[in-house]
Amino acid sequence: MPTPAPAPAPTATATALRTVRLGVHGSTHLASRLVAAAGHAPDSVEYVPYEVTEPFGPLRAGEADIMIVKYDPLEPDLALSGPVGFDGRAVLVGAHHPLAGRASVSVEELAEYGGFRCPGEFPAHVWDLVVPPRTPLGRPIRRVHAMTTLAAMTELLRSTYAIHLSFRSLDAVVPPDIRVVPVHDLPPSPVAFAWLRGTEPPAHVRRFVADAERAALR
Repeated sequence: MPTPAPAPAPTATATALRTVRLGVHGSTHLASRLVAAAGHAPDSVEYVPYEVTEPFGPLRAGEADIMIVKYDPLEPDLALSGPVGFDGRAVLVGAHHPLAGRASVSVEELAEYGGFRCPGEFPAHVWDLVVPPRTPLGRPIRRVHAMTTLAAMTELLRSTYAIHLSFRSLDAVVPPDIRVVPVHDLPPSPVAFAWLRGTEPPAHVRRFVADAERAALR
């Protein structure tokens, strides 16, 4: 009886298809927490960085299967998962800033300092949620600085009293001379996954999204 031929080794293409290509901005800390909560191995996900000036570029170019979004971008070509987590609010400041040593701050205090304008193709209505034009008491938050790259933003925070109202997850990616101070009176941002509408993600990606949605309900 002939000896059965060994099964062919998985091709590079087959291996790639089993990897979830996940679009992220800035830190992978939040993404890695979502992967762990979903019960998936760290090496089952490939992180695809995107710039805040063109957040949907990798997804639309086919370089990412899904991406992390905070709030609903309301882009007609994007579909969203259910909630998979939350990201607390924080303000980024240089280590020399008057707010840098605080355990937490109020959003009302941020009206004293200049923030960042909505960048590039980022949805303006989402930026209004990230960086509100006014505080709950009606004080304007001055959005005066251009937002380009994370490196450029960091340099401005380092050299001025500028602030960036953002998310606590960035604590894992900013350099030591930038402080991430919690904002105690803004609710955390909902986190979801987005993919191109009308194009069903591969089965392993759908499985990952479903597992993340289930984990968020626990």
